[in-house]
Amino acid sequence: MVGDETTVTIVDGGLAAKAAPLIDKLVADQVASKLAAQDPTLWGPDAESEASIRLSWTTLHKTSRPLIGEIEALREELRGEGVDRVVLAGMGGSSLAPEVITGTEGTPLTVLDTTDPGQVADALAGDLQRTVIVVSSKSGGTVETDSHRRIFAKAFTEAGIDAARRIVVVTDPGSPLAELAEHDGYRKVFLADPHVGGRYSALTAFGLVPAGLAGADVARLLDQAAAAAQVLGNDDAANPALRLGAAWAAAHADGAEKVVLADTGSGITGFADWAEQLIAESTGKQGTGLLPVAVEGPTAPGFADAGPDATPLAIGPEVGAAKIATGGPLGAQFLLWEFATAIAGRLLEINPFDQPDVEAAKKAARSLLDNPAALEGGESPSTVDGVVEVFAPEGVSTDGELADVLRAFLATAPEHGYLAVQAYLDRLDDASAALLRPELARRSGLQTTFGWGPRFLHSTGQYHKGGHQNGIFLQVTGTPETDLEVPDRPYTLGKLQHAQALGDGQVLAEHGRPVLRLHLSDRAAGLAQLFRAVQEVGE
Repeated sequence: MVGDETTVTIVDGGLAAKAAPLIDKLVADQVASKLAAQDPTLWGPDAESEASIRLSWTTLHKTSRPLIGEIEALREELRGEGVDRVVLAGMGGSSLAPEVITGTEGTPLTVLDTTDPGQVADALAGDLQRTVIVVSSKSGGTVETDSHRRIFAKAFTEAGIDAARRIVVVTDPGSPLAELAEHDGYRKVFLADPHVGGRYSALTAFGLVPAGLAGADVARLLDQAAAAAQVLGNDDAANPALRLGAAWAAAHADGAEKVVLADTGSGITGFADWAEQLIAESTGKQGTGLLPVAVEGPTAPGFADAGPDATPLAIGPEVGAAKIATGGPLGAQFLLWEFATAIAGRLLEINPFDQPDVEAAKKAARSLLDNPAALEGGESPSTVDGVVEVFAPEGVSTDGELADVLRAFLATAPEHGYLAVQAYLDRLDDASAALLRPELARRSGLQTTFGWGPRFLHSTGQYHKGGHQNGIFLQVTGTPETDLEVPDRPYTLGKLQHAQALGDGQVLAEHGRPVLRLHLSDRAAGLAQLFRAVQEVGE
């Protein structure tokens, strides 16, 4: 279980030796204290303008304190009205931290970071009389979140509920969502610090408001971060953030550009999913970076059998194959990993605060939505096997059965490349799709990631286009049983989900990456068929 002390142990002696001179240089350059003081020059002149408006996260343990009373007051107000079910509509930095916070505390929170109509319909089927929805978007224009807002507002109204009284907004000052909330008279608007990027926003209103309304102890989180901050700003070789950032950079310089994350008894639920966005989106650019690989545990494929291209990291006590281990309570871990990621950015000579390749997939999806003919009938499958329609990239043979196609596809991976499995499905009803990751990792020998679409587009999507170009991509899409209209929009959720998959696939293909899409005309039967095919691979 988690202790109170924030620790980083570099377990592997060889890695510790390679990290040591980097740590000494960071200490000599006073990087930790400069970072704590929000010095924007740490990442070079090209990054300075962006860094100058992205460093307020280093003091959130102090500046977020006033939120505690506001959150508690609203929670008591809502509960006095019989409203105790919290739904969060948000993507990436707006959803990942609240999910970890509430999961760790065992506090119920319904998270909508999907365009799957079935998953959204499940959330709608809950007791609306007891429901408040937190609509959370930094830009104020996130298409998924705006769709959720529209759908829930209509559902509240149709149930005879004043929709405005059940919508709470978290956004940046001056955003379109802030203006809309004021115009429509939403219950409350929390304006977050605009000088914090989404993936560094765990301790801003984006992390604290939904978690706090759901009942999590957000004051304790800030206390934990405050205790860690006393150490993380020290120019000292024992500083855990310097040790972690230097270990990542040393491993990367040695060819290990993947970091495999396994929980080993930290007491924190789902931390790797949050860290995945932070690391991938911060470092994966200019053809370099660290690819986080979240795995099921320390005995999982990819961790226990990691090759020279990967560094196994234990979130919790050091075990087995772990080369690095981190310890400490959740609030401290948030701040530790943010400091370490920013420090790794300096060592990798990239700007850890921009995300230059994220917008490309969004543009491609919008283009498809604007052209319904291309979306609905623009491509024919390479082959069909049972209930699986196969859309294969050029050079991948579709002769034979599904297992043969998978073998041919996996053969396109370069040495020390990686496989990204991307499931545009229902994260609840189609949860078994996540089992594809360990099965494919075991049979391919590749470091293998798994992401729910479009959720991953707001986390690892940046790395896929901007990081090391050695990935191959398996998309799994599926025909939804029912679809949902998006009020006052010319598309349904199902069409939006489909456009997001095709749009991202197009951008990856433009980057020269192999993309195999398997479309399940029957999801349950298709997943069963796909698992059987995967089990035949490598036999």
